[in-house]
Amino acid sequence: MATRSKTAQSAFDLAEPVVTEMGLDLVDVEYKKEGDAYFLRVFVDRKGGISIDECEKISKALDPVFERSLSADPDFFEVSSPGLTRPLKTQRDFERCVGEEIEIKLYQPKDGTKKYTGTISEVTDASIKLVSDDKSTDFVFSEIASAVRVIRF
Repeated sequence: MATRSKTAQSAFDLAEPVVTEMGLDLVDVEYKKEGDAYFLRVFVDRKGGISIDECEKISKALDPVFERSLSADPDFFEVSSPGLTRPLKTQRDFERCVGEEIEIKLYQPKDGTKKYTGTISEVTDASIKLVSDDKSTDFVFSEIASAVRVIRF
């Protein structure tokens, strides 16, 4: 996972207790310049997803915290879900997807292939278990180059 900028890390540290107290997971924070404007984006989630109303509540709770304690002054502040297509990066991301189908790509081939699709049946501190066609395969997090949810329409 890419490292956060100093401002994004500071915002993450300020936001985490607030978001956790509201019963949600803080997925990521980014601070980016786009054009002439600076954006502070806070991504929150939980198993089953979040609503726009919850994003609004979090925004209202975080705004005074950032105003008081964040050294940067972004032009725009946004709170949103990370979206269904966001790559899974952390153990918590995988835990939220237990029972869902994902696709992973490995750094090195395992059993002759680098690409696997299956349903997450278990997540531990070090690995995930994928089930596909009644076959179960364990993958250590350090083996996984990328992982995304499979979206079927």
